[in-house]
Amino acid sequence: MLNLSALLEDSARKHPDRDAVVLGQTRLSYGRVEAAANQVANLLVERGIQPGDKVALSCPNLPFFPIVYYGILKAGAVVVPLNVLLKGREVAYHLGDSEAKAYFCFEGTADLPIGEEGFKGFNDAEGCTDFFLITVDPAAASPIEGAETMGAAVAGRSPVFESVITSPDDGAVILYTSGTTGQPKGALLSHANLVLNALESNRMLGTDPTGERHLVTLPLFHSFGSTVQMNAGFASASTLVLIPRFDASAAVKLLDAEEITFFAGVPTMYWGLLGALDDSGVDVEKIARNLRVAAAGGASLPVEILKEFKSRFGVDILEGYGLSETSPVATFNQKDRPAKPGSIGYPIWGIEVKLVKDDWETVEGDGPDNIGEIAIRGHNIMKGYYNRPEATDEVMRDGWFRSGDLAYRDDDGYYYIVDRSKDMIIRGGYNVYPREIEEVLLTHEAVSLVAVVGVPHDSHGEEVKAFVIKKEGAEVTEDELVAWAKEQMASYKYPRIVEFRDELPMTATGKILKRELVE
Repeated sequence: MLNLSALLEDSARKHPDRDAVVLGQTRLSYGRVEAAANQVANLLVERGIQPGDKVALSCPNLPFFPIVYYGILKAGAVVVPLNVLLKGREVAYHLGDSEAKAYFCFEGTADLPIGEEGFKGFNDAEGCTDFFLITVDPAAASPIEGAETMGAAVAGRSPVFESVITSPDDGAVILYTSGTTGQPKGALLSHANLVLNALESNRMLGTDPTGERHLVTLPLFHSFGSTVQMNAGFASASTLVLIPRFDASAAVKLLDAEEITFFAGVPTMYWGLLGALDDSGVDVEKIARNLRVAAAGGASLPVEILKEFKSRFGVDILEGYGLSETSPVATFNQKDRPAKPGSIGYPIWGIEVKLVKDDWETVEGDGPDNIGEIAIRGHNIMKGYYNRPEATDEVMRDGWFRSGDLAYRDDDGYYYIVDRSKDMIIRGGYNVYPREIEEVLLTHEAVSLVAVVGVPHDSHGEEVKAFVIKKEGAEVTEDELVAWAKEQMASYKYPRIVEFRDELPMTATGKILKRELVE
């Protein structure tokens, strides 16, 4: 038997009075989260949910998220976390594709109307029979006509529940990929995948086994936030301080006020924190004394940001790498070996990594001249894409999963992402890797943030274009930046086109949406 909900149950048994989740003035202990999750499990079982059934969840970073998440697991069902920015049509697709039988959906806010969109999607989806609207006030009436509230549904139900027996290889969570090509696919992850990844996340990052204080800015519906912070945090009885939607100024103040010891984020979050620091009025020295662990993933972290963070807080940002299909962590700069700036580290315990060519042949040799696609094998690999055997066969062979990311390995076994294979630019027959160009442009004194993409060109096939956010008060023209870049890199690499923007399109997790820039 193995059930991911054991991470909550064990900590609630040992530390029932310790704060599990914090949001503003709301502080819920492990005992209260466990009792509320048990009520959700009782509700689902009494509504006919069977082991292996799928139950969807749309909720930002609120205490309701872990309560419902672990409640679904306790009932033996499979959690399907959904992005809270989805529209009704997209919700209907995800519910139908995952064959969800029930759906918990946050009521939403004026600028995040997920409740109305979720209910539309539920009504348009076949096979999903129960809809529970999560309201901020559990006793409030439903603001959406015809929608049953979660508060009313769980009222009076027992806070005691004996978790359904599940096996290590049983499905626990379906995480939907970003869907850069075609419709999003659901990566089916097992209890063993996620338990081992959470425990290994704590070990390799050197987190305190008696508990940390996490600032959770990563969306919990995303694999990075759910594994490295929620599941790993609950495994060590840590306290999770939640931010429903990332705001750099608010995050900096919480680092100070809540004496945060663990921060994880994508590169744009670190960029935002550093930008908000000087006008925040916080005690930077106090933050530096408390902060023990800083982790980054989701995209390549510019070395300039890493250096500035270390100079301000005295903490190395440990970069890692993974995908929804790998639970997610596959490699990391780990506490027991030196961190290498710009590297995604080396394989975590129990995981093998190699570089392959298009035909699955292994790339021999180390160094930047030996680039291949990252392939991964181990306890973190998904069971497959749900109900998509052909798509699974395209990316898996003999237990190996190919990632779509290009990298090279150094003599010490550390890996370095070059770029997404689909993001690589081919200009006049030469391979151009956007990340390399971005790293160079970020060293310019006027550049704050940059994204490089390939755009169509009549003679070269593709041309290199840079979208740039300037630092506040900085003065530089497009022609000046192009001329500077020409002096810094080979003639086939430097961007001939520069466009200044006030902001760049991003996902809910803070990744820059390059495909929107290309379009």
